[in-house]
Amino acid sequence: MLDFSLSPEQLDLQKRARTFSKEVVLPAAWHYNEKDELPLWVLKKANEAGIMNSDIPKEYGGAGYGLVEGAIVTEEIAAACPGLATSIFDNSLGFEPIVISDNEHLKKKYLPEIAKNGKRICFATSEPTMGSDVAGMQCRAEKKGDGYILNGTKFWITNSGVADYMTIFATVDPDKKHDGICAFIVEKEWDGVRVGRHIPKLGQRTSNTAGIHLENVRVPEENMLAGPGKGFVLAMKTFSRTRPIIGAFAVGAARSAMEYAIDYAKKRKTFGSRINTYQAIQFKLAEMYQRVETSRLLVLKGAWEADSGMDPTITASIGKFYATESAMEVLNDALQIFGGYGYTKMFPIEKLLRDTRLFTIYEGTSEIQRMIVAGWLLSAYTSVMPPLDEVPVMVGAEALFDQDGNPSDTPAWRCPLCGYVHYGEDHPDECPYCFIKGKGFKQVWPR
Repeated sequence: MLDFSLSPEQLDLQKRARTFSKEVVLPAAWHYNEKDELPLWVLKKANEAGIMNSDIPKEYGGAGYGLVEGAIVTEEIAAACPGLATSIFDNSLGFEPIVISDNEHLKKKYLPEIAKNGKRICFATSEPTMGSDVAGMQCRAEKKGDGYILNGTKFWITNSGVADYMTIFATVDPDKKHDGICAFIVEKEWDGVRVGRHIPKLGQRTSNTAGIHLENVRVPEENMLAGPGKGFVLAMKTFSRTRPIIGAFAVGAARSAMEYAIDYAKKRKTFGSRINTYQAIQFKLAEMYQRVETSRLLVLKGAWEADSGMDPTITASIGKFYATESAMEVLNDALQIFGGYGYTKMFPIEKLLRDTRLFTIYEGTSEIQRMIVAGWLLSAYTSVMPPLDEVPVMVGAEALFDQDGNPSDTPAWRCPLCGYVHYGEDHPDECPYCFIKGKGFKQVWPR
């Protein structure tokens, strides 16, 4: 049985997140966007309010929320500021590999520190020359004694400048590609760990982004999350669980843009009439709402699949590229409705547009998501309809059924190339249309 309603607990969480978004995040958004700075006090308040780190399992000090709850909260925060939403959610991305790993020691050591003491953790797969191509990473992990030595640089790492811990993916041998990748928990204060300057960006300026340089960093073996080969699998499992949340970012930003556009359209007058009376504007608003609603459904479906123990990979990929691309369409239409005012910094649309542009890039570009979905369609998807050469496209027969619907026993043969159907006890010598030899014909009737 399908049920699209939220539970009373989820509605209460949505209300709390919405209040936090409007009362804490929204007033800070433009001030810190101009400063190009992440306000750590917002993250602290988010943790205290149960908005951040709430998806840590209860046995390790968290609230034990699932991805559906995470998507609900994220949409509300992103509606006020997608950049701050990114930094708030990034802790979940950073500790997700710990949660889904088999390393109980690391779960007990780090998850309570994050849940109870507000420690921050970042997730590091990308490098200066490697983003979506995770298997192409060059950061090295060399086995030495009872641990590993890490050398290399990670790049584009959200919250790395403010993180206490780091989930680092490295390879024992770049030539091994997927089979060489492993994962570790590294502490920022360890010798050899350096964090670069905050990277200046087009948008998401309230979210910290920096590189991490690792120089002969010794990691004890107990801090290994996944051994060689298993690290890549761990990263992919993490992405399949976190990609619905990227879609939730986009839903929140798009919803805000739509709401701002509705408000503006009701008040703005041109040629003596409010612009919301013009059909061209009404159509834009209707399409905005359609995209927001459709995107949210896909996002929640991916989150629900993950919470239900299903493999959410395909739905998560569809939800990510659909929601993030739809959000850009909504933002563009919203700016068009605002006209010149939308292009200024005095109105909220330009910031939302800059912030939203990133969503089609990080955690796997839209192109990567299409590759994932296409690969599944061509290798694992199970068709409901029969193969083309078995489809009974019966054209030109005298009678295939009697008046009671009983099929006749007249054999029908289908050309494998052009689809011509021949009727008779045996296939023809050749097709009269494309001249293919008759032995290639397939009997499609009686079924």
